[in-house]
Amino acid sequence: MRIVIKIGSNLIATEEGLSEKRINALSSDISEVHSMGNEVVVVSSGAIAAGMKRLGLKTKPRDIMHKQAAAAAGQSGLMWAYEKSFSKYGKKVAQILLTRDAFFDRNRYINAKNTILTLLSYGVIPIINENDTVAVDEIKFGDNDQLASLVAGLVDADRLIILSDVDGLYTKDPKRYKNARLIERVEDITPELEKTAGMSGSSLGTGGMYSKLLAAKKAMGFGITVNIINGNIPGLLKRLLNGEHYGTEFQPKGRKVSSRKGWIAFGLRSRGSIVVDDGAREAILKKGKSLLPSGIVTTSGNFSSGDAVYCVDKEGKRFAKGLTNYSSLEIEKIKGHKTSEIEGILGYKYSDEVIHRDNLVILEG
Repeated sequence: MRIVIKIGSNLIATEEGLSEKRINALSSDISEVHSMGNEVVVVSSGAIAAGMKRLGLKTKPRDIMHKQAAAAAGQSGLMWAYEKSFSKYGKKVAQILLTRDAFFDRNRYINAKNTILTLLSYGVIPIINENDTVAVDEIKFGDNDQLASLVAGLVDADRLIILSDVDGLYTKDPKRYKNARLIERVEDITPELEKTAGMSGSSLGTGGMYSKLLAAKKAMGFGITVNIINGNIPGLLKRLLNGEHYGTEFQPKGRKVSSRKGWIAFGLRSRGSIVVDDGAREAILKKGKSLLPSGIVTTSGNFSSGDAVYCVDKEGKRFAKGLTNYSSLEIEKIKGHKTSEIEGILGYKYSDEVIHRDNLVILEG
């Protein structure tokens, strides 16, 4: 089994810096899971928290320059702590730092995947973090929950396990309400469930349960099972993988999507939208057809050929995402026309389809 395990800052860091005791406990549990024959990828936060102590910062910095400085100072310490801990159990680790743009470009996406898979083939445990020292808002993941879900899709993981400081997803915040009830299984992440998760986070991390829910939703879109469990309880990882139930489990409804379609759906940033009529929507959703110019009503945004765009119905609901063969300017000229008319209108024709079915991912259902 291929597993991605996400470790948050609040599990391995305190206001005084990294907790080697906690890192050692988690390394022990992960090593045991690895020794069971599983391939393991770790996505770990903690660089900024570790750097805060080294720079003498009392509170988490808010501006990008101080965050990047803290990350630069703390990342080496974070990896050294993992290196020492995992070596006690005979495990080798490797550091990989990613920014969001590694998922935008198909070649970089494949290169990142091949690097991780090669490390796994050597029995190495990759430890991945966002490259906070160079990331700016345009290429940031937002938090490592989102990074973990994208990595899980990138490596075709069977399971994503998010380690939290609570037992899972509750009906209310368990730290504030004694009558909060643990939600053991989730098959559909509804807007109501997202409201339940709330928006709170810790002072050391960037994401709360709401962020974890969105990460689970994304991973489920890849067809990956997701577990949120308490990372403070020793031995829980092994027991979970041995079939015992803990925390909250998110079960995807559909089959696993291909790596390419997962990249289109979740890796690429959309550059605009194409509004289609009811007939085109029906053909795409129920008949497995490509998007043709005859079914297009209008476009939104300024995009080029090869960009990722959403397919939107007349009510504004996104139902698919794909790679367009034509720019927004070109589509505005050929919308509503037959494919046989494209060359006469534009003077050239790239393709009969505006979005070919092979480059189209259904988002609903």
